[in-house]
Amino acid sequence: MLAITELQKIGIGVMGFGLFFLLFGVLLYFDSVLLAFGNILFLSGLALIIGFRRTTHFFFQRQKFRGSFFFLGGVTLVLCRWAIFGMLVESYGFVLLFRSFFPMALGFLLSAVNIPFLSAYFSSSPSMV
Repeated sequence: MLAITELQKIGIGVMGFGLFFLLFGVLLYFDSVLLAFGNILFLSGLALIIGFRRTTHFFFQRQKFRGSFFFLGGVTLVLCRWAIFGMLVESYGFVLLFRSFFPMALGFLLSAVNIPFLSAYFSSSPSMV
């Protein structure tokens, strides 16, 4: 089992606050201040969790350049108070950055049929086999 350092615990909290401010900014009709604050906290929390060197390595890999460009460009647009357009660009960059993670997350959700509310849903759905 991996030990979580104090800096990573702080990073989880900062990232949680960032996600809260992003959600709250979207719920308040794309409030640019809340979205900008959420983006800054989210990226800061990510850097605290995985480290500064690994964060820069993740964003500046050759195969992830286009996703990083759109994601960080969307963050920049939100910081320049173009909230709706910036969030659209940022969302597209997020999908490009994490598209290799989505099948793994979906596989985890589908393998979790022992969870009561998920097992009831998936047992009633028709089988694809």
